[in-house]
Amino acid sequence: MKNIAIFASGSGTNFQAIVDAFKNDELQVDIKLLVSDKPESYCIQRAVNEGIPTFAFRAKDFTSKTAYEEQILVELENANIDFIVLAGYMRLIGDVLLREYGGRIVNIHPSYLPAFPGKDAIGQALSAEVKQTGVTIHYVDEGMDTGPIIDQRKVAILPGDTKEALQNRIHKVEHQFYPEVLQKLLNENA
Repeated sequence: MKNIAIFASGSGTNFQAIVDAFKNDELQVDIKLLVSDKPESYCIQRAVNEGIPTFAFRAKDFTSKTAYEEQILVELENANIDFIVLAGYMRLIGDVLLREYGGRIVNIHPSYLPAFPGKDAIGQALSAEVKQTGVTIHYVDEGMDTGPIIDQRKVAILPGDTKEALQNRIHKVEHQFYPEVLQKLLNENA
């Protein structure tokens, strides 16, 4: 079984979906660590509630991205992490982590990439008045949502959709899709 670390910055709904999949024997992993760049975020409380160790930091407390990524790397090594799963982590992964974990970092993005990379993908899709968007799971590289695509699901944009309504539908897809893809991926890399 692979040891994973989940990185999150917000409320942690995808983190919780992964934990729930593990608890329901739908995902065979050991979730060893939650890393967050926002110590006050709700994902930290979710991890505490589940008994999962956390490492929380503020980027501004470090002299550089290299400095905080070196500290993250120490935490990952101490937890014997095999694989990193980004679940709403709002920072680009830098050279330190890519050098150690290249090809073993995945991300979920709320659009059908390459359309609408970066922040506010849902708002971008609504502004573009497209008929569909989606969810993409991809490997992480040095770019923003540019790594090789692992799998995707389309999500229709319905007439009159609000950002909240579309976001809720996308979250439903993400919460089921991410654990499924992670299980397949980790089986392939066993």
